[in-house]
Amino acid sequence: MRVSFVGGGVMAEAILRGIIDAGIAAVGDISVGEPLEPRRAYLAGQYGVKTLDDNSEAVGGADIAVLAVKPQSLPEVMAGLRGGMADGLAVLSIVAGARLDTLISGLGHRAVIRVMPNTPAQIGAGMSVWTASAEVSEEKLALGRDILRTLGKERYISDEKLMDMATALSASGPAYVFLFIEELIDAGVYLGMPRDMARELVLQTVLGSTRLVAESGKHPAELKDMVSSPGGGTVEALLAFERGGFRAAVLDGVVAAYEKYRALGERG
Repeated sequence: MRVSFVGGGVMAEAILRGIIDAGIAAVGDISVGEPLEPRRAYLAGQYGVKTLDDNSEAVGGADIAVLAVKPQSLPEVMAGLRGGMADGLAVLSIVAGARLDTLISGLGHRAVIRVMPNTPAQIGAGMSVWTASAEVSEEKLALGRDILRTLGKERYISDEKLMDMATALSASGPAYVFLFIEELIDAGVYLGMPRDMARELVLQTVLGSTRLVAESGKHPAELKDMVSSPGGGTVEALLAFERGGFRAAVLDGVVAAYEKYRALGERG
């Protein structure tokens, strides 16, 4: 299986590492098109893959090409690749906000997989939501699924309109969680706790709470009630959150992200 990358950034590297570790493709069958020489040198030295400064050359002869460039660079990159892709090639795009019709039109190529991963994919704990054009073969769909499973969990959707929603929820979601973690740690420090201790307590609490929701099958509200003794400190904290508009702020934030991603997609 021959795999190429157009762009060699952090997320591309996570996919590259996953492909190699899972044995999906041999190192000698992987090529990376990357404009920055220091990045090419790093990827070649770290993983032993072939790196090039020409994207068209990188995708030549590949079975699947991972499109991993910044959204603002996409038009220029697509123009450089347009018309030069073999019929049997499937393009797997992780470009945020780039819709299937935009990619198909810009690349002049109809077999396209659109993926929205998130940053925990860097440690194999990601959540990837994806869809594909009708021209992607069953073989390439299976290959795409295998690749995404090296990053963590994956979910295929047939309705592309859910992609912008998923981007606002799971792709941007780590930032929301990181902010909450940061504030909890700061709260511990404010109370007088050493920062390293506050960090340890908060990280394990968030990790354990997430696992409890996932493994117990219980609704988060039910688990919350189990912690909330009548007239206790937890209820007092929850009341303060409600007064501060915590729930509304989270909802408004996700909706704002969704509207932004939807607008970017329409503009693209």
